[in-house]
Amino acid sequence: MTDALHSVEAALAAGTTVRLSAGSHTWSGDEPADKGGADEGPNPYEQLLGALATCTAITLRMYADHKQIALTSVDITARFTREQAKDCPEHELDDDTPLDVIRSDVVLRGTFDDAQRERLTQVAGRCPVHKTLDGGPFMVERVHFEPG
Repeated sequence: MTDALHSVEAALAAGTTVRLSAGSHTWSGDEPADKGGADEGPNPYEQLLGALATCTAITLRMYADHKQIALTSVDITARFTREQAKDCPEHELDDDTPLDVIRSDVVLRGTFDDAQRERLTQVAGRCPVHKTLDGGPFMVERVHFEPG
C-alpha cells in the first residue's frame, strides 16, 4: 500500500456530530436539526462541495499568480442535485436515468483579456478535486470490529 496523499481522522461524538481532524486543523460535521442532527457543522455533502470550491479557488489563484493575471477575487457557489438525465441539458442521455449533479458557479473579478478568460475558464474545471470527482475514485473500505 502506498502512503496517503491526504488523510482525515473522524470520530463520532454525540448523536450525529462527527469531529474531524487533519494535521493541526479540527472541525465538525453533522446533520441539520430537521434531519435529526445537532447542526454543529456542515453535512457531508456540504463538506464535499466545500472541498471542490476550495480546490477550485486555490487552483485559480495559483494559476493567476503564476501567469501574472490580475485576478482580484474568486467567489464560488457549488450545488449538489439529483436529476433525471433528460432534465440535465449538459448530459447526453435522454431518459429517466438518475444523475448526481454538481454545479459550480464561479465568479472571477479582475482585469482579463479574452485569452485569459478562456484559459481561466478551463483551469476552473481542472482542479485536483474536480478531476478526482469527475473520474470516480476507486473506493476501498475496510471495517474492523473491536470490543467495547
